[in-house]
Amino acid sequence: MIKYKVALIIGPGAFGTAIASVLAKNFERVILKVRSQDVYDSIKNFNENSVYLPGKLSPNILPAKTWEEVITLANSSKIELVISGIPTSAIKSYYEENFKEVEDYLEEDVPFVSLSKGIDSETLELPDDLLHHNFSKYQDQLCFLSGPSFAQEILSEQITLVSLAGRSRKILSRAAEMFNSHYFRIVPTYDVKGVLLGGALKNVLAIAGGIIEGFGFNHNTRAAMITRGIAEMLRYGKVFNARPETFYGLSGMGDLILTTTSELSRNKSFGLALAKGRAPKEIIESQRTTVEGYKTTKAVYLLAEKYQIRSHIFVGLYNVLYKGSDPAAEIKRIMQVPISSELD
Repeated sequence: MIKYKVALIIGPGAFGTAIASVLAKNFERVILKVRSQDVYDSIKNFNENSVYLPGKLSPNILPAKTWEEVITLANSSKIELVISGIPTSAIKSYYEENFKEVEDYLEEDVPFVSLSKGIDSETLELPDDLLHHNFSKYQDQLCFLSGPSFAQEILSEQITLVSLAGRSRKILSRAAEMFNSHYFRIVPTYDVKGVLLGGALKNVLAIAGGIIEGFGFNHNTRAAMITRGIAEMLRYGKVFNARPETFYGLSGMGDLILTTTSELSRNKSFGLALAKGRAPKEIIESQRTTVEGYKTTKAVYLLAEKYQIRSHIFVGLYNVLYKGSDPAAEIKRIMQVPISSELD
């Protein structure tokens, strides 16, 4: 049943488009703010984002290339929800360029939900820090969504549970109600750092998962990597004062298991390609979609250096992606690291 008027999604990537399909159940209109003409034409003419997420979309999902077109499509109705699907590396520049247009909605006390997963490799900031630079007056309205959720499966209405982190109970409850449907449910939490770290770090471990699978290792090895990976994630969590239990929830363990085991994971596919001998930059430059784990790996390595975090898997992957280290040699090196007990 339609409960709301208009939602705005900034960024028409696969996940942003999938979220549009969720919101289309509860909103009269969902406006997708796009940049590329081919994406715009595909949605407008064929009700499909053939570039990033093939599959039929609801006819009440409408593309807009300009802010003026957003206003026109809203048709005098208030935009009640803003979604940001901007990649982490582009958050700072995009919202500096479009600050006033977005602030106009925030001034109306509208929830702003970020879908970004990653850590900025230049500033070592998470998406909440990057958004706070521009929108510090509206911190209570900023929420962050993460969890085990492939875009293609959301589009096909597979049952999906995700975390939504924020500071305001009122905003979290309102946003959750806007998302919730018979197949998509929000679990609210106040642990912003934990949710964002889980969403960022699992992408790096998914690349590692692809590499070990690409070398012919199977279930035992994957289980060992996931288990030790969670232990390393918890060490990063301590630095950011995240709640340990968050890493065992949807945005931590849930998302990690999904991305390290499924062929739908872009990060795992990237790792599989690395195991075949392809160069990291060549893989990245050959595709249009974002592999968030690639840049996040550099940021995670720099964080480990800065805060002296023991993270053998993350450092090993950095050596592979940025120092040209042989993946097989890194696997061997990690296996030779002494492990005194489960308590460390």
